[in-house]
Amino acid sequence: MSMQWEKLLCAERLGQRPAKSEEGRSPFHSDHDKIIFSGAFRRLARKTQVHPLAINDHVHNRLTHSLEVACVGRTLGMRVGKALRDRGDLPEPLEPSDIGDIVQSSCLAHDIGNPPFGHTGEEAIRNWFQKDGAGYLKHLERAERDDLRMFEGNAQGLRVLTTSEYYQHQEGMRLTYATLSAAIKYPWCAVDSVDRKRPKQSKYGVFQSELEYFHEIAKSTGLLPLGDNWYCRHPLVYLMEAADDFCYGIVDLEDGLEMGIVRWEEIYALLRPVLDPAQARDLEQALDRVDVGRKPAILRGKVIDAFITAATEAFMANQQDFLAGRVKGDLISLCEPTVRDAVQAAKDLAKDKIFNHAKRVELEIGAYNTIATLLSTLCGAVDALLGDPDKVTYKDKRVLALIGENSFHPDVFAKRGSYQYLSLMAVIDYISGMTDNYATNLAKQFNGMGAPRY
Repeated sequence: MSMQWEKLLCAERLGQRPAKSEEGRSPFHSDHDKIIFSGAFRRLARKTQVHPLAINDHVHNRLTHSLEVACVGRTLGMRVGKALRDRGDLPEPLEPSDIGDIVQSSCLAHDIGNPPFGHTGEEAIRNWFQKDGAGYLKHLERAERDDLRMFEGNAQGLRVLTTSEYYQHQEGMRLTYATLSAAIKYPWCAVDSVDRKRPKQSKYGVFQSELEYFHEIAKSTGLLPLGDNWYCRHPLVYLMEAADDFCYGIVDLEDGLEMGIVRWEEIYALLRPVLDPAQARDLEQALDRVDVGRKPAILRGKVIDAFITAATEAFMANQQDFLAGRVKGDLISLCEPTVRDAVQAAKDLAKDKIFNHAKRVELEIGAYNTIATLLSTLCGAVDALLGDPDKVTYKDKRVLALIGENSFHPDVFAKRGSYQYLSLMAVIDYISGMTDNYATNLAKQFNGMGAPRY
């Protein structure tokens, strides 16, 4: 049993809406534009990529990273699309550019659910709900508790796309099924991941609040079911993931060089093996003529092109396994050894030298206190508002005004269904949408230590 490209590339939109027909752009390009113009995407400009609250303007943030990943993903998608067309596997009337648009859109969205302070922010949210905030979870179902105790930016990303942005609680951005499916990196829920029933225990891509949307997306694109609330990945997810890893492999090291954490010689030694020997000789002559700060720009394009070529070949060589849902690892593990080893070596160097740098660690520790202050204030007020009306304080009401009553699912104040869970998800939406700076300043305000903001 295999997935079929005709369904995988479905241009209908969430909510079983027909595909848009517009002059000058395809339905998948429309997805790209919706994501680009969203507030959630714009706020990535002030969110951590690797270095929290970096004052160096040359260091990447989540927005610049996402745009670069999208550029790599678009080219990789178009090359795969051309290869599919050449083999007669691309359904009519689709073009290679459609594959490029889908992958580009999924790349733009791949970090859109990340909270302030990046992965540290994720850990801080988990830590608070496992400890100080555990009492707020006592009335929730087990699966709902795990969503918060094991908060995951990937699942929040799907929530942004389908629930909290544009048409709130009414299919969100209303993207095509193909783009949404290609954006779900981990197509399973938290509870099964926690119980070690899924490929990765620390990762998942779907909250309980988006479970119905998840099944709608999976069925509309023909993803193969693997278990309860679990499907195989959309094949184009592997292209998005590879584009992200390729950029990590280069960009994190460039930032480390810019900040004086790693040396150029270390970077070049890792990446040189992927270059053609004849090309490397000419390149080295050009590199010798420029300052260290300009060297990465000269090397970057040639390395990324080598990465994309290897990924395209690996995808096409294993296309049937992708369609059958048999691939267990990632696309890079299937690439030729020089590319596979270079990407892994770059990741290892970044982990050893950049992620553990003292200044970064100091800021990460502070992020825990910032997130804890925000969650304590916001969850306390929302819990009070859903409790005894006579005990609601003026402060509680002001907190609700800050979040915005319209941000809550209609069931919350009607106290229907999983209203307590949905109220906490509204708090998560609010905090996840914050930039690093806003989260820091708001926590100071809550503690009575902030400066006026007008």
